[in-house]
Amino acid sequence: MEAKSFSVWDYVVFSALFVISCGIGIFFAIKERKKATSREFLVGGRQMSFGPVALSLTASFMSAVTVLGTPSEVYRFGASFILFFISYTFVIIFTSELFLPVFYRSGITSTYEYLQLRFNKVVRYAATVIYIVQTVRGSGCLTGFDLWGSVFATGIVCTFYCTLGGLKAVVWTDAFQMIVMIVGFLTVLIQGSAHNGGLQNVLEQASNGSRLHIVDFDVDPLRRHTLWTISVGGTFTWLGIYGVNQSTIQRCISCKTEKHAKLALYFNLLGLWIILVCAVFSGLIMYSHFKDCDPWTSGMISAPDQAVLVGDSRKEMMVISSLLPGLLFGILCTSMAVAASLLGGVVQAALSIHGMCGGPMLGLFSLGLVFPFVNWKGALGGLITGITLSFWVAIGAFIYPAPDSKTWPLPLSTEQCFQSNVTTAAPPELSNRPTIADTWYSLSYLYYSAVGCLGCIIAGVIISFITGHQRGKDVDPLLIRPVCNLFCFWSKKYKTLCWCGVQHDRGTEQDNLENGGAWKQGDESVLQNGLQQEGLTHVPGYDPKDKSHDNMALEKMTYF
Repeated sequence: MEAKSFSVWDYVVFSALFVISCGIGIFFAIKERKKATSREFLVGGRQMSFGPVALSLTASFMSAVTVLGTPSEVYRFGASFILFFISYTFVIIFTSELFLPVFYRSGITSTYEYLQLRFNKVVRYAATVIYIVQTVRGSGCLTGFDLWGSVFATGIVCTFYCTLGGLKAVVWTDAFQMIVMIVGFLTVLIQGSAHNGGLQNVLEQASNGSRLHIVDFDVDPLRRHTLWTISVGGTFTWLGIYGVNQSTIQRCISCKTEKHAKLALYFNLLGLWIILVCAVFSGLIMYSHFKDCDPWTSGMISAPDQAVLVGDSRKEMMVISSLLPGLLFGILCTSMAVAASLLGGVVQAALSIHGMCGGPMLGLFSLGLVFPFVNWKGALGGLITGITLSFWVAIGAFIYPAPDSKTWPLPLSTEQCFQSNVTTAAPPELSNRPTIADTWYSLSYLYYSAVGCLGCIIAGVIISFITGHQRGKDVDPLLIRPVCNLFCFWSKKYKTLCWCGVQHDRGTEQDNLENGGAWKQGDESVLQNGLQQEGLTHVPGYDPKDKSHDNMALEKMTYF
């Protein structure tokens, strides 16, 4: 058995994808040339429908990582990865019902604008720096296949169509790539099943190889993948990616109404499930095909998920290019490739990085939306605490890998390989380890986000009370999501108490929006952060018949 490289037709298809992507950018550059405004570029004029946005959301965060990483994960560790459907469900519900309404109704073009409205510029800039770090590190997940050529070719093409066509080009390119992914997966599933004796035979061989042991109820947080690490830790990890990530929210607020934005998220959930199922079955087919001669342990390939994975930086480039020069951003991304390659497989590396940065960011936005008494000092202190904790556990795990009993893959065979090519994969050396290495540093990588998020929230609440909590009457109700209403619906007294002084009692949120002026400022400055007050005194665009919000009326609103 020989390792195969790209053939002529592979390069033809690869080039065709680049040409079509560039063509989409050119099309929108010409079509929208008379609407060349920053709002049109960043949020597509807020006139997108839910269909292409749903496809774009799915393709954005389930493209390279899933196509390359998930089948490898299933091949090595079994089909327990399918349990991520639980995480995805919780993530979409929380995003659409908790985070999205606040972001959409505030008329922002960036999630970091929210942080300035809720806290101040210092918190906004701190979060922006973390986002840049997360994106640069995430875009450094590279491995195999003509590394430098892939990096430069993909980087040039992505920058080209993003710069020319803006968000509309990104969304429609993602939609096209989503279709390509589905077709590719179906091809693999049909051809792979046929070459390996049919789907029933694939499942039988996977079962014999212990790949179908899916549900593990072990509550040990040190175990790499169990029902609890995936459903709980995975929810925190992906909520940091979906709920408060600029790339996700930017797509959602580009929709023409809030109803369309929510539909985009829920239809995206269907896409996530489809891609997940396809990826898992692809991994089972891989095991059926290579069960007697594993190409990794036999030395045919250098990594278990060898291929090219250039992180989905094309979307983030639109935002970061305004903060960093494009050749500089590329250098930083490439520099991170080496570090990312040492974090494990593609999926583990990507989700570890997102967890390290996304968890504290999730905690920061949760402080702003759910805890009205938290002040900017608590928010900033919580963010620093969360980042410290998540980086501490992740770096510790990098220096002292978890015991192989917690993370070592299922058995792989090389019985039918040429013996001259076989190499032995030995567990990592665990000598001279401190006690903390077998506890704190051995935590499942899916809990990195939970550590950062909970650390941020707890520290933020404590610091706010120590330094003097935010007065409720100084907080715009539109910047707070009163989740306490769900638990105190039976008592107006307790609801008012949980509002912490925020003036939700001036009518319901929708009544306020329907009347066109949710919150009138008093003598006190609402934000006390130097922001202009005019942008928060009127929130038009609410349609009482559709019970949704239209962003067109927000076009003339200014916040700075």
